[in-house]
Amino acid sequence: MSTIDSEPRRGSLRVLTMNLWQRYGAWPERRAVLINGLKALNPDLVAFQEVIKNEEYDQILDLLGPEWNFAHQQRRAPEGMGIAIASRWPISEVQEIDAHVTPRTLNFPCGTLIAEVLAPEPVGPLLFVNHFPNWQLSYEYERELQTVAAARAVEEHISQRPQQVVLVGDLDADPDAACIRFLSGRQSLGEMSVCYRDAWESTHPQEPGHTFTPANPQVREQVVKGMRPFRDWPFRRIDYIFVRHGEHGGSALDIAACKRIFDEPTEGVQASDHYGLIADLTVPNL
Repeated sequence: MSTIDSEPRRGSLRVLTMNLWQRYGAWPERRAVLINGLKALNPDLVAFQEVIKNEEYDQILDLLGPEWNFAHQQRRAPEGMGIAIASRWPISEVQEIDAHVTPRTLNFPCGTLIAEVLAPEPVGPLLFVNHFPNWQLSYEYERELQTVAAARAVEEHISQRPQQVVLVGDLDADPDAACIRFLSGRQSLGEMSVCYRDAWESTHPQEPGHTFTPANPQVREQVVKGMRPFRDWPFRRIDYIFVRHGEHGGSALDIAACKRIFDEPTEGVQASDHYGLIADLTVPNL
């Protein structure tokens, strides 16, 4: 089984993704668990979903501190919910993809952030992508359109400037869904095809890796969006870290390790209704 070292090594980067569940639940207690846990995990790149940013409060700044570089989604929900990226290294460019692909997506802050991160050599500059499609069970059609739009924007970018690509997020679909099969190279969509490697599948091929599960009391006990608790929610592994495959199998970052994070309570406090993911990615042949 892959393990996450206490400190990243030269020629590697540590990537973290997590849905923060806004400030629902016992937020002061969750906040303390998240701050301490994030510091201990020591990531280089962070992608948050359902993170609050408004005139009064910046949740990612609160959790990580001012020494980070940030990129924020501009098309946010009225209360400030959306997605954000944080990097230990400078961010040179940010592109935001509007994911409102059909009328029924308009009331949700779906979107994609594509940040060019100036990581030091031997990793070098790369694209870090935070993808956040619609969550509704019956919206796989929209998720397909949204995922193709994100992948097409990435391909257009690297056609002009070839780079490594790491795509993460709360994708609200399990591995058998068309949008996930598209990302992993198992089917085409929208007259295009790509191939990304799934960090969890690569390192835990026989484990389900559920990230939104009734085993989490925040899922089992909550009533959100007018629904009863999510214990019967059919999509369970819905958070991902993907690495774009190199052409002809070459030069893509190796997936050294991947694990779930915040998947156990700390002194009785569960950090979010999602479990997060963290992965160590390394430059090949170092």
